[in-house]
Amino acid sequence: MTTSPQNPVHDLAGIGFGPSNVALAIALEEWRQAPDRPDLSAVFHERQEGFGWHRGMLLEDATMQVSFLKDLVTTRNPASGFSFLSYLHHAGRLHDFINHKTLFPLRSEFHDYLAWCAGRLSEHVRYGSEVTGVEPVRDAGGRVWAVDVVAREAGGAEHRTRARNLVVAPGLEPRMPEGVGMGERVWHNEYLLHELERLGAGAAPASFAVVGAGQSAAEVADHLYRRFPGAQVHAVFSRYGYSPSDDSPFANRIFDPEAVDAFYTSPEPVKDDILGYHRNTNYSVVDPDLIDALYRAAYQDRVLGTERLVLHNLSRVAAVEEGPDGVALTLDHLPTGKQVPLRADYVVYATGYRPVDPRRLLGPLAAHVVEDERGRPAVGRDYRVATDDEVTCGIYLQGGTEHTHGISSTLLSNIAVRTGEILDSLSARTPAPA
Repeated sequence: MTTSPQNPVHDLAGIGFGPSNVALAIALEEWRQAPDRPDLSAVFHERQEGFGWHRGMLLEDATMQVSFLKDLVTTRNPASGFSFLSYLHHAGRLHDFINHKTLFPLRSEFHDYLAWCAGRLSEHVRYGSEVTGVEPVRDAGGRVWAVDVVAREAGGAEHRTRARNLVVAPGLEPRMPEGVGMGERVWHNEYLLHELERLGAGAAPASFAVVGAGQSAAEVADHLYRRFPGAQVHAVFSRYGYSPSDDSPFANRIFDPEAVDAFYTSPEPVKDDILGYHRNTNYSVVDPDLIDALYRAAYQDRVLGTERLVLHNLSRVAAVEEGPDGVALTLDHLPTGKQVPLRADYVVYATGYRPVDPRRLLGPLAAHVVEDERGRPAVGRDYRVATDDEVTCGIYLQGGTEHTHGISSTLLSNIAVRTGEILDSLSARTPAPA
């Protein structure tokens, strides 16, 4: 196919520019710098006006739950100039961080690192560009050899990017319980800091309810307890208490690249077992130090007779009704079956996220995606979506592959290695220059 400067055909178009596709852009940049390699052109579309990653949960003292060595590059290329250590050197904090003797930086600092990486690759990104569709491009024989990524730019103008390969990093979307919607006083923790900022600096709510038992729920309860010393914080969860995460060395092997190979080749029942065995490494679990801090606060409240941190364990929210002056909740106490009324000025649901189904973005191409027996996209070991023979262009996923590649699919742990594997697949499929 011939191209022109006015209508170029890129080797790759990316949807989303969060950590996963930033890591892929870095891998592409480093690929171009090596001698005797064909150039691979790429354009990424990001609907935000600039880089941002869970900004609503950048709590001032929250730390990462993953080692800084699992940054965007180190496990793929330890000599990369895009490593977290390179960022620290650039920021003038390398020796200070070494003296800190920690593997787990502040979440806000790691966000700054991600933004630093993204800023160095801005020429390949179209910010403020919301993808509205993906259209197949067919050759004379009717086969789909490329895609047009259709995006709406700031101001409403439409832009098209044509590419031989597509990488979809759909991210995660906040999950609310069925029948519960977000409102002025009912939030998901994804937007916590934005909503608190909207209240204004002088706001002094009398009470909050935090629903959930995982790391985010515990962080939200802790933050609200300390930020609003005059407020009661009601923590609502169906367990007896917060459960500690399993951060032991052997359990953490589930996040190693070799674990992806083992998971991918396992029969479906074994995959289900593996996910079940190791859910306590990541899902609905809390860092033990934070559990200790919350218990200490609750115990101190009892000693002082203040009881500002109130734990409603073995309880579920049966009903929630938002009004102009607050939120009325009804809790089901599971052991007794009794219903307990609870009123709060604001309710924060820390009820997790769900992966975005990439087929929602593929438009007519979704009909060509091969599915497994459970109706999920079939995905190759190289993260390429399986399609019927009518499609020859590559469609790759970064995220939404937990069912095929395991628990690390939505986490930072394997980003660097994964992007290297995707790049190897892309380069093998790219025709040599004439």
